[in-house]
Amino acid sequence: MLCFPQDKSMASYGFPIFHFLLSTVLFSSIVDAAGLIGVNYGRVANDLPTPDKVVELLKTQGIDRVKLYDTDAEVLTALADSNISVVVALPNELLSSTAADQSFADNWYNLDSAIKISSPIALSALQSSYPPSSGSFNSQLIEPAVKPMLDFLRQSGSYLMVNAYPFFAYSDNSDSISLDYALFKNNSGVVDSGNGKKYYSLLEAQLDAVFAAMSALNYDDVKVVVTETGWPSKGDENEIGAGEENAASYNGNLVRRVLTGSGTPLRPQDPLNVYLFALFNENEKSGPTSERNYGLFYPNEQKVYSIPLTQSELQSGASTPVSSGNQSQAPASSNESKTSVAQTWCVANGKAGEKKLQEALDYACGSGRADCSPIQPGASCYDPNTLEAHASYAFNSYYQKNSRGAGTCDFGGSAYVVTQVPSTFPPFPVFN
Repeated sequence: MLCFPQDKSMASYGFPIFHFLLSTVLFSSIVDAAGLIGVNYGRVANDLPTPDKVVELLKTQGIDRVKLYDTDAEVLTALADSNISVVVALPNELLSSTAADQSFADNWYNLDSAIKISSPIALSALQSSYPPSSGSFNSQLIEPAVKPMLDFLRQSGSYLMVNAYPFFAYSDNSDSISLDYALFKNNSGVVDSGNGKKYYSLLEAQLDAVFAAMSALNYDDVKVVVTETGWPSKGDENEIGAGEENAASYNGNLVRRVLTGSGTPLRPQDPLNVYLFALFNENEKSGPTSERNYGLFYPNEQKVYSIPLTQSELQSGASTPVSSGNQSQAPASSNESKTSVAQTWCVANGKAGEKKLQEALDYACGSGRADCSPIQPGASCYDPNTLEAHASYAFNSYYQKNSRGAGTCDFGGSAYVVTQVPSTFPPFPVFN
């Protein structure tokens, strides 16, 4: 038996990029009306149309809300007087300047009467998310980050931003999550054993886990906007569920749910307000194939697939999304094991050097709270007794505990992600 710990709880169903307090976002009052749809306009590509053409595309598609990842002057000029509501972001590289210089911050925040300030979190900020009623924030984040942030949002009348991707939950756990449940299709539902509420979509369950976590800290009055969610139209072989039909189903059914439905089971009176990711496929994004294929449109402005984006399209019956579960769950060979291809592990980088490995190991087993008891002398995973082997065990424990989130398998360059069970390290238990 191989000793690599892996968290298979519902807490691992979150989006694997941890944005919490890494990018501050300014936005106008975007969630005053019921059921609003916007789109993320990312530009990590070298073949996109000019900003003025993008604005015309948004208008012809009836999209009147857009979120940007910076404050590019050409883009903002094109959006001026367009009647399109805009969310802009303070890039990560400017955070230190903002924190260090009050005048620099004032130049950004002196429109406080017209805009609201917030910051997105990913579901990896949760320590527990299943059942939704048991949702709670990571205990290490509550005092230094979560409470101060929620206090600020309450005082300023702003909204908590949440990035939620059911695709990652399904792709990593396709053996236990129904595809129909992930895609808002007809399904028998999942009952929350804690409060008896029934869920018919994974996204709503994820959001209610956030609401439960907020409620546990007495922040029921802070509202939420979903600033990123989407489904890739193409992916690698191990990205189970990626594909054009599934992307059309998820985004199309989500739009229908937002524009015609109420809130979630825990907050039925609060409308769902969502920014789809993304407007275009972005050919210069790094990572797996899916990262470059979340777009609703190709760079030539043609639709990747046809879905309704407005109330008028829904009422006319145009672009009706798929609602029955008749699609293949895997983008490649149907004979491939779903469980094995969805697994990833974190291992030590032997080239990092003993000092860096030891420091990273100390962190993982200390404040990182990895489960390092199996690599103690005499324990089941102590052998082989090498720094690299012990570090690999600890790094992977930390990685799995933090939902395999991007950035949780780095340790300053001392670790990296692998897709095959390492055979040269202590025996890691493999969970199916």
